Amino acid sequence: MSDKPSPFDDPFADLYGKLPDPRRSAGDSSPTGPTPAPSSRREARAARQEPPTPDAAGPDAPAAETARQEPPAPDVARQEPPAPETARPESPALPPPVAAPRQAESGAPPRTRGAAPTGVTPERAGGGERRTAERSGAGGTLEDLFTGERTAEEVGAPPPKPTRRRRSGGWIALGIVLVLIGGVVGGGLWAWNTYGERIQGFFAGTSVDDFETGAAHGEAQVTIAAGDTGGPVSQKLYDAGVTKTPTSLYDYMVENSVAFTFQPGVYRLQLEMSSPAVLEALRNPANKLENTTQLREGLTVEQSVERISEQMGMPLEDLQAAVADPAAYGVTASTLEGWLFPATYTFDPGVTASDVISTMVTRTVQSLDTAGVPEADRERILTIASIIQREARSEEDFYKVSRVIANRLEPGNQETFGLLQMDSTAQYGYNEIHDGTASSSAEALADDNPWNTYVHPGLPVGPISNPGDLAIDAAMHPADGPWLYFVTVNLDTGETVFTSTAAEHQQAVDQWVDWCKDHPDSGC
Repeated sequence: MSDKPSPFDDPFADLYGKLPDPRRSAGDSSPTGPTPAPSSRREARAARQEPPTPDAAGPDAPAAETARQEPPAPDVARQEPPAPETARPESPALPPPVAAPRQAESGAPPRTRGAAPTGVTPERAGGGERRTAERSGAGGTLEDLFTGERTAEEVGAPPPKPTRRRRSGGWIALGIVLVLIGGVVGGGLWAWNTYGERIQGFFAGTSVDDFETGAAHGEAQVTIAAGDTGGPVSQKLYDAGVTKTPTSLYDYMVENSVAFTFQPGVYRLQLEMSSPAVLEALRNPANKLENTTQLREGLTVEQSVERISEQMGMPLEDLQAAVADPAAYGVTASTLEGWLFPATYTFDPGVTASDVISTMVTRTVQSLDTAGVPEADRERILTIASIIQREARSEEDFYKVSRVIANRLEPGNQETFGLLQMDSTAQYGYNEIHDGTASSSAEALADDNPWNTYVHPGLPVGPISNPGDLAIDAAMHPADGPWLYFVTVNLDTGETVFTSTAAEHQQAVDQWVDWCKDHPDSGC
């Protein structure tokens, strides 16, 4: 071996020559003596391709040996570049070569994914093993160092750290799924709370609670206002005794997908009608009463003229001008509040606004006369009756409320209580009577107006609504009893408790407060 290193050698060549052949055991020898150690990496590579021994080759061994001395053509492309091994740049795209598996003992070709092409050594064809080594992250073996397949830096390099995939995308997807599930569950709960009864009715079949066909009898009149839809009309029909429940007509229209536009006006119907019969009657123009208007009990003058205008198609300005002068109708009060009697009226074509108002005032006088009210006492009785109309809930309660008002107005009780304290009067004076709530605001109770019986003693300055025949009769004939207080403890059923002492009254008030807590949307 020359002292001068060859350009094709590397620093580990001398070391390699001084070490025993790793492929042979310590006692292994050939007939010709031990094989000399290769002096360069090229010789080490050639040494791996050993010719067969004479025993294995047979009589033709010299010829085979001669044939093997000629390298195949493809090996020309496999020549290493003249640069030193340690100076070869490593491409990041190509992993470092891995030594071919040792199979010198059996002589079988290395196992690969496919057959190696002609002229390619097993170390080049061993792609499967190379990928296995790469996947394991190994930097090489000691044999790779001895054979020159790897440098010392490559053998000692630490295996690459495995990359961990970020799982943020999975968390985001999970969050989206949870939000969707929450939305579906929340929407389902809302739909069940809102439409649960109708959903149950749908799956159980028809849920319309209706009168039988052919059971209709008698006569009833129902007023449909402009803008009324199925819900309000269904309630009005029930109130008039036409349908069986407050939702009979509405449920029938929903379940049968009936589209119907309700025209304003007063309609002549019958009692205990089925929903299909009601719709048929409303479609028939003969059942609509022309030049007809209907006023219910408890309306104010302002509300009454608006209803008349809607139902009869009369200009609202004409009606407002007609009620501005009470003296024109023989009324000495400052307004016509309480004097427009609640009833159904039919007029001839061409009727004027003044004719309409005059007819209603005349009807009030008739009711006062029927109840035996003296002419000089008409305004006072209408005032008491208007309070009864707004406060009482049942026919019996009309006469009891009248007794509470009478007891509180007695001179002895006036000195004790001092005030009538009716919420309806405070609401009217503060223009809060149309809010649809039973209780009064603190502002209404404290407002200094002539109708507020929480501020001024005795009766208010005048009526607060248009009372009907029952309220007028109750004002004239109050029931017998010691009651000084009353409170409605159930606004849905109208249950009212009448008491004689402040302690009993407070207990009833507490009962009403508890009910309102359980029914926050019932008009408390």
